[in-house]
Amino acid sequence: MLVYLRVFKESFSFALNALKNNKLRTFLSLLGVTIGIFSIIAVLAAVDSLDRNIKDNLAGLDKNTVYLTKYSFGPTDVPRWQRDNFPQVEYDDFKFVNRSIPEIQASAYVIFSGLETIKYEAETIAGVEVVPISNEIYEIEDFKVEQGRFYTEGESESGAPVIVIGYSIAENLFDNLNPIGKQVRVYGRKLTVIGVLKKFGATIFDSPDEKAYVPANFVRRFRNGGISGLPGAIIIKPEKGVDMAAFEQVLKQKYRNYRGLKADEPDNFFVNKLSSMTDVIDGIISFMNTIGWIISGFSLLVGGFGIANIMFVSVKERTNLIGIQKSLGAKNRFILFQFLFEAVVLAVVGGLVGLGLVWITALLVSQLTGDFEFILSAWNMFIGFALSTLIGLISGVIPAISASKLDPVEAIRTGM
Repeated sequence: MLVYLRVFKESFSFALNALKNNKLRTFLSLLGVTIGIFSIIAVLAAVDSLDRNIKDNLAGLDKNTVYLTKYSFGPTDVPRWQRDNFPQVEYDDFKFVNRSIPEIQASAYVIFSGLETIKYEAETIAGVEVVPISNEIYEIEDFKVEQGRFYTEGESESGAPVIVIGYSIAENLFDNLNPIGKQVRVYGRKLTVIGVLKKFGATIFDSPDEKAYVPANFVRRFRNGGISGLPGAIIIKPEKGVDMAAFEQVLKQKYRNYRGLKADEPDNFFVNKLSSMTDVIDGIISFMNTIGWIISGFSLLVGGFGIANIMFVSVKERTNLIGIQKSLGAKNRFILFQFLFEAVVLAVVGGLVGLGLVWITALLVSQLTGDFEFILSAWNMFIGFALSTLIGLISGVIPAISASKLDPVEAIRTGM
């Protein structure tokens, strides 16, 4: 055992000396592996970071949450022209679902109205996502009111001119003033601020901090509905432990009956489940990972060929030295380990430099974006280290074997 350890130690020492004595060649070899490892780990880290940020943003929502609307949130076989002719999901539909579908914990009616401008005296904020939605959303979404309150069921039903604003909206519009009770102008109408949401924080989706919420029935007074009007949706949160397949079947069948659809007629609505959205996201993430591996694989291949080429050159340059070592009693395995270690050290150092560059990039991206946390996990670092070691072994094994099999006499004569 001690003999093998000595062989390892001496081979490793020879390899380091060879790398130190050929700095330019070492640098060029490192460059290929560094770029390869940087490419693949950067892609894996970026995809993992994107996946984690999306999952964190969706963590506050129940994956069984259902969106009943005329639009599909994922791929569908229904032609575009047919979907465009689907009737809108109206407020009356929401009332029907509430009273007719069992096992609903909470449901809310939302209108997709787009971006609006909010004004308070001389202050104006443009491009704000104002969400017309019924009061039940407070039981579904993962946000809390910090100042004031959310609008009540009575205010929601009557369409009262009230508004609940996000933390950032309140901060930018009112600065140090207390927003509660102040009147702002939205949709060209005056609304009273009755609540400010607690700070939610940055997300890759639109944060509640930058949104405002008004009763859906308030907007229904002056915005057109119907097939060409503003689209609506019913957000449904089923009771915990419910059989989702059975729940969805009951929902579809009762809603079909409500719309007067015959047995042979297709659905003219979509039941979108949040869990299906996460499955689509997982599929996209998986596809991005695969593409990343393929693209980065070419970089690793180039780096591996670079190391193999340098190792063959190294063997040729040191043929005379190999002959002398073998004539003095060096075993084949000593020569094999010497060149194999040289290739592995090259690849590992290149890989570590690549990982260092990814780490620096992760810090810079996280600092510059603020909203997106770039994560370099220990698993990805292990993958980078393992890949660089494997590249060194594969790239160096053939040159190392050819060096170990050289005849000492021929090697000395060739090198002279």
